[in-house]
Amino acid sequence: MIKKIEHIGIAVKSIETANDIYTKLLGVAPYKSEEVESEMVVTSFFKIGENKVELLEAKSADSAISKFIEKKGEGIHHIAFEVDDIVAEMENLKQQGFTLLSDQPKRGADNKLICFVHPKSANGVLVELCQEIRP
Repeated sequence: MIKKIEHIGIAVKSIETANDIYTKLLGVAPYKSEEVESEMVVTSFFKIGENKVELLEAKSADSAISKFIEKKGEGIHHIAFEVDDIVAEMENLKQQGFTLLSDQPKRGADNKLICFVHPKSANGVLVELCQEIRP
């Protein structure tokens, strides 16, 4: 079951430039930056109250972020929802006819397991499911 919006992902050409812009815009500095090798991106996270914004810069021309920016330009890339049990939610969505972009959850940024729902299944919006990795 989906609990809440976990974050909004924004594709950017330069994480350094975007960090400056969003620090000014939001009035806070990013709390975390990390590279996610499986997605070929570098991320930066901002937290405002209960809400988070993730900036994503491509580290390869083959990455989904690079292709997104080439096709659509910088901007909102995805909306992520927090779930308690990502495997169960993936199965639930598959049974309801949604197309998932992977069969198993992957390790994502910010200590999360992730899976994406194809935009064609969600009115053109790339949806990410996120589950906190528990010890």
